[in-house]
Formats: sequence, structure tokens, C-alpha cells
Amino acid sequence: MAGNPYDILGVKKDASDEEIKSEYRKLAKKHHPDLNPGSKDAAAKFKEINAANELLSDRAKRAAFDRGEIDMEGQPRYQQQRQQHSYRDFADGQQGSRYHYTASDFDMSDLEGLFGMFGNRAGGREGFTAGRRPSADVNYVIEIDFLEAARGAKKRVTMPDGKTLDITIPEGIEEGQKLRLKGKGAGSLESPGDAYVEVHIRPHAFFTRKGKDVYAEVPVALQESVLGGRIQVQTVHGSVDMNLTKGANTGVVLRLKGKGIKGGDQYITLKIVLPKEVDTELEQAIRTWAETHAYNPRVSMEAVT
Repeated sequence: MAGNPYDILGVKKDASDEEIKSEYRKLAKKHHPDLNPGSKDAAAKFKEINAANELLSDRAKRAAFDRGEIDMEGQPRYQQQRQQHSYRDFADGQQGSRYHYTASDFDMSDLEGLFGMFGNRAGGREGFTAGRRPSADVNYVIEIDFLEAARGAKKRVTMPDGKTLDITIPEGIEEGQKLRLKGKGAGSLESPGDAYVEVHIRPHAFFTRKGKDVYAEVPVALQESVLGGRIQVQTVHGSVDMNLTKGANTGVVLRLKGKGIKGGDQYITLKIVLPKEVDTELEQAIRTWAETHAYNPRVSMEAVT
């Protein structure tokens, strides 16, 4: 795959890791095969975007690419140079065909085996390590719902080459956490790399979290606040009933023990909500009550100058 990873992601050569990640996520979402069913162009672009991100998100690979040591696929560029310089005299001679080779004929594993053979026969060379191919690991980014992160889930990810992969989201996974799928990367069947899936969590309509604890604001009707009683409250694990004391006010925080994530708690902040329309009956009842029970809830603010 030819090309410049910076151009593919639309970033400058001095772009930060965060800039690269941000642009990759935008492009990956735009060209994801699931959002472009049947589009070969989108699938090809998605594959190209992932390859560019895989290289630039790895600092060692990125530095090697910037120095001109590897191409976008992570293959050493010195192979061609070696061909041109080390074998030029032989290739131009009468017996040139004996020494000529192409880059595709050269395999780093052959070189490693060759040095290993010499090392064994000559007693070895301490500290010497033959060159290895660049990593065949691949990186993916997925988005999941808040409740999927809280409870755990099974997800199917579409790979850049069009294949699908079923992964398990562990209960309580956190924003930005990476999952390692051993042996699910690129490379040969004999020595495949690993796949790393970076997980991002979509915000929920009313749940938020801090570690294992979950927070939510719960609306309470006027009569529920005044009279108390049992009300139904939603948690990440489903609805539960809880007792509300008489006179429970806006801002009161209640704890539901063990109803958070992986044994954490859920904290409920009450918010009194009046009906959409205040009818005559309610208005008269409050007016009558206020005649003998009037109070000023802002009295504490009057002392502030």
C-alpha cells in the first residue's frame, strides 16, 4: 500500500498524538464499512486510514518512517538500497543473473536463520540479534453505549479487510481503555500480530460515572416530596424502589448501595418538578396554605452584600 500516512489522515508531519487520534477517529467513523454498506471505495479507504493510524500511533514506527527507514507498510526501505549498492557490480557483470534479486525475494527471517546458523557453528556471537520484521499489530477504535460499558457486552467489529470480529467488552471498562486480541492482527497465519481495540464510551442521557460509582438526577413530583413514600428509580442494572421521606427537598443526595458498577454505589440527587400546568385547584390550595405558613427560602441570601 503506497502513500503518505500524514496525507491520508490530513495532518502535518509535526502533528501531536492527540491530533492524529482525533483525525483518525473522524475519518474512521466517516468511512466505516458498517456506515457505508456495499461500498468498495469506503472499505478501501477505511483500510488505508487504519494502516496510516497504525504507523503514526506507534512512536517507534513513526520515527523510523520519518527517517526514511520504513515505508507505510512498515517494510524496510534499505532492501532496495542494498540491492542497488551491494550487488550492483555483480548484477552488471556477465554472471549478474546469479546475484540479482527483487525486494519480494528477500525475507528477514532468512537472514535471521543464516546468522543463527553461523552463530551455532562458530560458538555464537553474544549479544547479537538478527533483524526482525516490523510488528504486525493493528489498532481499532470502537464506540459503545454507557450501559454496555457498565454491564459488559458482546460486540461485533468490522475489520479494515471486511472481516468481522466478535469481542467481549468486560464489565466496568473505562473510557479510552484498550483491549488486546491476541493473534487477531496482521501478518502470516504462522506468526500473526495482535489487535488492539481502543474503547470510547458514548455519554448517557442521565447517568454519569466516577470510577465504579454512578450519579443521576431524579425528578420528584410535588406531592411525592411533601407526602413521602416509595418511588421507582432507574439504575444501570434496572429499576428499584426506594423510600422517600416527607419533605425531601431538591438537592438531597441519596445512596443506593451496590447499585453502581462492579459493586460501586449509585448516588441520587433529588429535583422537585412542578406539573407542566398549575391548575386552579393547586393554585388555591397553595394560596390557602401560604396564608398561615408563608416562609422565605432566600432569607440566607439577604445577608450577602
